[in-house]
Amino acid sequence: MARIIDLFEAYTNNELPRDGGYIITERLDDNSRYARYEVISYGNVKDIYRVDEGILFQADGRKVYVLFEPLNYSAKHVEPAYRDDAHRVPYRFKEMDVFATKRQEKVMVGQNPVETYTAFTIANETGLNCSYVVYKDESTIRTLLGFFEQSLWKTLNNSRMDARKACEIIQGPLNEIMIPLGLK
Repeated sequence: MARIIDLFEAYTNNELPRDGGYIITERLDDNSRYARYEVISYGNVKDIYRVDEGILFQADGRKVYVLFEPLNYSAKHVEPAYRDDAHRVPYRFKEMDVFATKRQEKVMVGQNPVETYTAFTIANETGLNCSYVVYKDESTIRTLLGFFEQSLWKTLNNSRMDARKACEIIQGPLNEIMIPLGLK
């Protein structure tokens, strides 16, 4: 299995892959089970360094976002692109695939990756928010899907069956970011 470790720990130990890799950022809401995930495939690394806000990657990236909306989420009628900063992703409803759990909660994933050129920053970890780095190898997609299954099942308290089914819709966009940067 591909290695997955805390991003900030890897940075401190000088273990971040310089030839490219994958970053998962997990942002959990303090007041509900709402969750926002960002998965970034990065390459063409020029530099990686610490800034006040977090870790800055001078690299190209391809991002995909995943949302989990609990039943009691009050802004579910608002387009994801127009929500407040803590809940916003750069997609409208029509640009996302949606899976409804047995409890009618939603897992939504952007259909197409968002490209970032030259630089992006991973924000400092606060409260329940964490970032992980996943090293490239032949089992990277299984590692990423395993992370989502565990997070949806154990962290967000969905059934294991729902977590597995949600991973089926997450896999397509993840495959899109697995394509080497600059090629398609």
